[in-house]
Amino acid sequence: MRTEMFQQALGDLNGSSADIEASALISTDGLMIASALPHDMDEDRIGAMSAALLSLGDRTARELGRGVLGRVLIQGERGYVIMSAAGPEAVLTVLAKPNAKLGLIFLDIKRATETLSQLI
Repeated sequence: MRTEMFQQALGDLNGSSADIEASALISTDGLMIASALPHDMDEDRIGAMSAALLSLGDRTARELGRGVLGRVLIQGERGYVIMSAAGPEAVLTVLAKPNAKLGLIFLDIKRATETLSQLI
């Protein structure tokens, strides 16, 4: 039942913008909770990388006096990877197109993380 609610929240996020290509909810220890990713992506690998990057970003923000981490953003030639905490125990990872309107995506991610953190 909870898995279905996680999947629904990810489906809603992916449908909220044509700029969002995929998303996944991952535990902070790197285990996949739910995903709306393409079938050719290795979920275990994505889970481990997302959790590690969010943890490293959080530590970096604290060590450099930047306060609480908002998100980790990676920009590549084929688009963006955006990671944001979804409560204290999960990471929301979103893949977005290269020409995405990031402000709108950040708003959609914020709404999704609020919903997902209540479900966890």
